[in-house]
Amino acid sequence: MFTADPMPEGRPIHDHRIPPRDVIITRAALDRLAAQQPDKVFVKFDDNLEEWTYAGFRELVLQTAAGLQQQGVGQGDMVLVWLPNNREHIRIMFALNYIGAVYVPVNTAYRGGLLEHVVKLSDARLAIVHAELAPRLAEVKTARLEKVIVQADEARPIGNLQVARYADTLLPEAGTVAAPARTIEPWDPLAIVFTSGTTGPSKAVLMSYLQLYSNAGPETWPFVDGEDRYLINAPMFHIGGMGPMYVMFARGGSFALIDRFDTATYWQSVQRTGATTAFLLGVMATFLEKQPPSPTDRDHGLKKVIIVPVSPELEAFRNRFGVDIYTIFNMTEVSSPCVSDANPTRRGTCGKVRDGVEVRLVDENDCEVPPGEVGEMIVRTDRPWAMNSGYYNNAEATAKAWRNGWFHTGDAFRVDEDGYYYFVDRTKDAIRRRGENISSLELEGLILKHPSILECAIIGVPSEYGEDDVMAILAPVAGKELDVEEVLGFMRDSLPYFMVPRYIRLMKELPKTPSAKVLKSDLRKEGVTPDTWDREAAGIHIRSERLA
Repeated sequence: MFTADPMPEGRPIHDHRIPPRDVIITRAALDRLAAQQPDKVFVKFDDNLEEWTYAGFRELVLQTAAGLQQQGVGQGDMVLVWLPNNREHIRIMFALNYIGAVYVPVNTAYRGGLLEHVVKLSDARLAIVHAELAPRLAEVKTARLEKVIVQADEARPIGNLQVARYADTLLPEAGTVAAPARTIEPWDPLAIVFTSGTTGPSKAVLMSYLQLYSNAGPETWPFVDGEDRYLINAPMFHIGGMGPMYVMFARGGSFALIDRFDTATYWQSVQRTGATTAFLLGVMATFLEKQPPSPTDRDHGLKKVIIVPVSPELEAFRNRFGVDIYTIFNMTEVSSPCVSDANPTRRGTCGKVRDGVEVRLVDENDCEVPPGEVGEMIVRTDRPWAMNSGYYNNAEATAKAWRNGWFHTGDAFRVDEDGYYYFVDRTKDAIRRRGENISSLELEGLILKHPSILECAIIGVPSEYGEDDVMAILAPVAGKELDVEEVLGFMRDSLPYFMVPRYIRLMKELPKTPSAKVLKSDLRKEGVTPDTWDREAAGIHIRSERLA
């Protein structure tokens, strides 16, 4: 049996922009929800359809929280969590927040220099680690880390670190969870989430309770409510994995957890778990759309799908699977500044600016660009603490991103006369070829119309003529083979001359982060490889047509 001391009362918050503490603070909200709706399902697992009710989940959280406190974890402490999506990971995330500690999830793919970088950046003294990942810690400098709790049958030595088993430390038989030294406030840090590191060293995004609530909360995503069950397939070290757990919790709703996205079993998972809403990266939607049609395509309860970026074949996807489609613009550092209505009709849009957010599109000097022109999106919110609280232990990056009082996203957009925003590219991914600006995102979408191409990454490579040449890295649909000259013919027929890639490289699949983002930085480093086909070396030159 576990009990919890009441949290100290804080000063009243009179700002109408900030919800009550028992809506957004984990400790207060879980106590309230477990009392109000004890038998409502909060989590459903796809592997064996186990369910956790709110009351049952609170008991699990209290047990883990008591164990953490017995290990010396207190309010404000950073704790590294290096686990896959599993039951223990969910308990640990909520238990850390229940005692006011800071949840710091780590990418399960990290090793070597990247691992050493995030361990040092976090300032954590304790790490909770999966058995198969633990040996990697012995290969790096571990900074301030002192103790590792391993999810394993036995605790094997890891360098000079103290090592203990999860079962011996975080699963006490009884206890009382002590109150934090002071009330947990909405602006306190809930988590540190590391950026993907696809364009440079990972930065540690300091995220408050208010930011995670605002990220996709009730007023931000009004199309999701407390009766929904959100299907989560993204890893918990990614905002797409941890975020939906919290925002469904803030609604008193539920979520279903699957191990990872799998094209072949996705719809069966939707049906088994009773999911009503889900998030899909654009590439995932493409994978599903390119599966052979089936009489069971609508045998599921999914009603709403958020697709980012929205598929060019939105209407076909909607009609085939019988769902309403929404799209957004979001990133770890912000809180969904742009959200669409259901089934947007303007191709390529990510919606309009939501209430409570200001957005500007600016040039390199932070001067606004005219409507229709491309500029970097910068953002600020009306609600305090509704976006990141800076990059932890990186004052220089924080100052650069927050210059002039606006957060700089690093993403290029344009806006039309009706206020619809269109993502053009990461500012680092834009390609300049022979005086023409090329959006890698737009070009990828056009090439993916080829029925045998499953994945496409467009990068710029240095040209002997200055600026860039365009390179396409392609992977085929399962069971299909690609022929570079046939693919080139398709591109010549469907693309402007200046967008037709000079280089084409074929791969079985593209390299990705665990959050399914293509590792363009790796592809750029590799550049023109020996297996890359160069059409100009093959004597094929494509130029503009001369009009009479």
